[in-house]
Order: sequence, then structure tokens, then C-alpha cells
Amino acid sequence: MNEEKTLQEKEGWYTLSGDVNSDMVHRMFDAVAAMTEDGIDTAHVLLQSNGGYVSDGLCLYNFMASSPIRFVMYNAGAVASIAVVLYLAGSRRYASETARFMIHKSHATASPGSRPDALNIIVEGLRADDARTEAILRKEIELSPEQWSVHQYGDLHLTARDAKKAKMIHEVLDFAPPKGAILRNI
Repeated sequence: MNEEKTLQEKEGWYTLSGDVNSDMVHRMFDAVAAMTEDGIDTAHVLLQSNGGYVSDGLCLYNFMASSPIRFVMYNAGAVASIAVVLYLAGSRRYASETARFMIHKSHATASPGSRPDALNIIVEGLRADDARTEAILRKEIELSPEQWSVHQYGDLHLTARDAKKAKMIHEVLDFAPPKGAILRNI
């Protein structure tokens, strides 16, 4: 007689907020190390961030997307700029009805009196960052031609309903850890 054992998946509940920078990268590295030690299979992460550094966001996207942990991402307020790319690392993604997303092209400020060669280096870096982030956006979401046009020259704001149409989220759903769950801040 063969008996199949149903393995219970171990879930964890987390919040992650602040600027996307090297500190957030370090915190996430430490958190995932702890998750693997704790045997977490799925991490539910509420993200609140207005963005930050492109390279740090790309690092987190790549790290989380290839991690042995399955990430389920939530937006209960605002996920903007490079934080959107980090958010897209989730295999499932949800947003509260009142949440918003914002994506835009990279930008930088040159020092007053910058020479043309220095400005060219800045422009080349911005173009490289835009190519990297846009490749992920085009892979993960489906914006309308009108939305891509807005993104080309300005800030594109999306409500939770807009994000669902664009397949950025799977459902409009609140972050709601079950009673008794331990909530950890990353």
C-alpha cells in the first residue's frame, strides 16, 4: 500500500521598506540567508519604496528571481521607480486597491560646469540603465502603446486596477498575514 505524504509548505511574512540602495541589498541578503536556514519555501513580502539606485534594484531583482525562496510581493501604498523592478521578482504579485505604481526612465544631475566628455559618460550610463530596466519591464508586464509612450518621456502612474490590466499584479488583494503568523521586518 502506497501512501503519499503531503508536505506542508513553510511560509514567512515580511515587510521591506525604504530606499533601494546597498543597505537594502545587504538586508535582503541577510533575510534570505535566514529564510533558507528557517526552511521557508514562500516569502510574502510587503514592499514600500519610492525607488533608489538602478544597479541595487537590478541586483535584488536577479537575486530574488533566482533564489530558492518563492517570493510573493505586495504593494499596499507605493512602489515606484526601480522598486517596481524589484517588485517584479515576485512569482505572484498583489496590490491593495489604493496602492500605486510609478515607472520612469533613469535620470541624473550633472555637476555645474561639467565638461562634454563627462556629460557623455552620464548619458551612456543612463541609456545602459534604461536598456536593462526596460528589458525586465517588457518581459514581466504588458503596457499599452499609449502607456509605453508616456513612459518614454515622463512618469507613468498606475493604479492597482491599471497594474492588473498590465499583468503587473495578479489580483487586487491586501497584504494580510494570517492570525498567529510572525511578521518580520527586513
